[in-house]
Amino acid sequence: MINQERLKNFLIELIKIDSLSRREYDVAMRLKRELEELGADVSIDNAGEMVGGNVGNLIAKFRGNSNDAPALLLSAHMDTVVPGEGIKPILDGDVLRTDGTTVLGGDDKSGVAIICEVLRVVKENNLPCSAIDVIFTICEEAGLIGAKCLDINSLRARTGLVLDSDSVGFLFTKAPAANRMEFRIHGLEAHAGVCPEKGINAIKVAAEGIANMKLGRIDHETTANIGVVEGGMAVNIVPNQVILKGEARSHDSDKLKQQTEHMQRCLEDAAAKYYLDLDGKHHQARVEAKIERDYDRMDVPESAPIVQLVHAAARNLNLDVKTRATGGGCDANVLNQKGLVVANLGTGMREIHTVNEWLDLKDLYLSAQMVLEIVKLNAGGLSKE
Repeated sequence: MINQERLKNFLIELIKIDSLSRREYDVAMRLKRELEELGADVSIDNAGEMVGGNVGNLIAKFRGNSNDAPALLLSAHMDTVVPGEGIKPILDGDVLRTDGTTVLGGDDKSGVAIICEVLRVVKENNLPCSAIDVIFTICEEAGLIGAKCLDINSLRARTGLVLDSDSVGFLFTKAPAANRMEFRIHGLEAHAGVCPEKGINAIKVAAEGIANMKLGRIDHETTANIGVVEGGMAVNIVPNQVILKGEARSHDSDKLKQQTEHMQRCLEDAAAKYYLDLDGKHHQARVEAKIERDYDRMDVPESAPIVQLVHAAARNLNLDVKTRATGGGCDANVLNQKGLVVANLGTGMREIHTVNEWLDLKDLYLSAQMVLEIVKLNAGGLSKE
């Protein structure tokens, strides 16, 4: 029943609408019009005001025609990462790809397009359907902050799916918790050519600390990264400050704590080695740390109704869908933390967050068929406790 041509064309239309984090207004207005045409009650919350964006989360409520069936949540995010302006999608057979200068934006406009197509098919064919809450969030790529601002008390659904991962053959039910870190390493400025011995090079302190860190793949549950380095004013000034931004992720809370403490300790140990006394005053390199929990881990049990619903839909379509853990975070982490039971279903996006991003349309269509089957089965009450 999925109209493949329509789904493809709608996805391409969405991809061409710029929607970097905090600038999702244009795509939100296009989606508002689309969902209202399908009969939904559409509203936009105040998340945009809370995060300094130009629009909030889009919330659409469909009444449904199966009153005894539990409400279902379907969600995806509207924002894309940089470079994501002026995207020119290229269709090469069944592959939709970037022209190599920007991301494609299939993360996560593929999920958005699938949800809209499924709801259109339901309406066109008057299919059995429970009440459905659709959430299109802002600022997922900026730290899941649109979902963090979402008031779930306005929702009827307490379980459902986020469509925001790659492989169609997998349902992601486990995801790590993450700590976001910012370290300011303070040194002492001096003229680099005249009196460098009167300075403490903050970049050198930071470099030594980073060199001693365990980064990348720590173990099968844990990763860590320093992703941003900012500092220095001129090549002839011993830099007095450098800012490092990084993260650590783990499926294990103790490992996350240990890794975070390790990264901070490496910098503090390096700073302790750098000091000098000038004109009767002691100067010591120091580290100022700001560490925040970015999001908590997701752990949806195999017995959860939404997981069983996905497995049943896969069987009906003669597919083999396996549950899996992922190393990435998404809105599902936040929604589960807020008390919902939400898993993450793949849409076929590949090499996301790069200018080599691409999407196999056959995977897109298959994912849409899966979601449609899930909606139909949910209307039959399969997911009831």
